[in-house]
Amino acid sequence: MNALKLVVVSAGLSLPSSSRLLADRLTEATRQSLADSGRPVDIRVVELRDVAADIAHNMVTGFPSPALSEMLEAVTEADAVIAVTPVFSASYSGLFKSFFDVIDNEALIATPVLIAATGGSARHSLALEHALRPLFTYLRAIVVPTAVYAASEDWGSSGDDHTDGLASRISRAAGELADLMSARPTTTTGSAGTVVPFAQQLAALRPA
Repeated sequence: MNALKLVVVSAGLSLPSSSRLLADRLTEATRQSLADSGRPVDIRVVELRDVAADIAHNMVTGFPSPALSEMLEAVTEADAVIAVTPVFSASYSGLFKSFFDVIDNEALIATPVLIAATGGSARHSLALEHALRPLFTYLRAIVVPTAVYAASEDWGSSGDDHTDGLASRISRAAGELADLMSARPTTTTGSAGTVVPFAQQLAALRPA
């Protein structure tokens, strides 16, 4: 059985980055969920900070650098994507949006995507629903139901009677992504992949 390909896109700007930290926790939870079901996975992390200038040049010239081209190819060939951005002015960062502006419009069709974001205040959490989810819906990706937002106060929080803690949200979102990935066919080298019907992929998210 060939390994599934999971690509993690992190748009964090600082080093270390809370966006990268959240991406790593989501990645590990997804890897563990897939391991529990016996599905191997290859993980590739894409740090947009490393190709910020390349993205700007691509937008002006229409030609990606070798490093950016490799990242775009990795996302295009992925069986699933985890996309994490810091929130600036109640929306995704310009760097994050620019990366998905230069990727082919058909690259993410029917690809499961887990969206997540970080910010200094919980009041920015709706950016996931009014900015990120519409972006990936436009790209015709399959966005997992649970989006994960981590404000400064969420790190280490176990939640309350009305709100799940960050760890619980990460676990639930990762499980949903792993279920969608497991529903995708594993192809052998040199063979064409079979498209899994949309209804079948949605069925993977329903409780047994």
